[in-house]
Amino acid sequence: QVQLVESGGGLVQAGGSLRLSCAASRSIFSFNAMGWYRQAPGKQRELVARITIGGTQNYADSLKGRFTISRDITKNALFLQMNSLKPEDTGVYYCNAESRLVPADNYWGQGTQVTVSS
Repeated sequence: QVQLVESGGGLVQAGGSLRLSCAASRSIFSFNAMGWYRQAPGKQRELVARITIGGTQNYADSLKGRFTISRDITKNALFLQMNSLKPEDTGVYYCNAESRLVPADNYWGQGTQVTVSS
């Protein structure tokens, strides 16, 4: 059973920064890809950023330049640096891991709340 535990959320003013962390219970190289998703109130969950086992990164178009995904292989950890935060970035942020099976299994963390005040 894979466990993903997020941390780092909180309340921040518009223009501020937060760094989210996700600790995985096994080597992140055991996954085909990992990523961050978010869900705003009343909206569907959406991709924020994703990084493949090979290091390829992709971002939601609206977030490019403000958010950066990274990982620490030695700590089995995934990060999301969020800068210039806006009220519309408010939501629950989830860590995701895709297994290397076909079709892939998807694992989710419990989520961490990010609230950006105007």
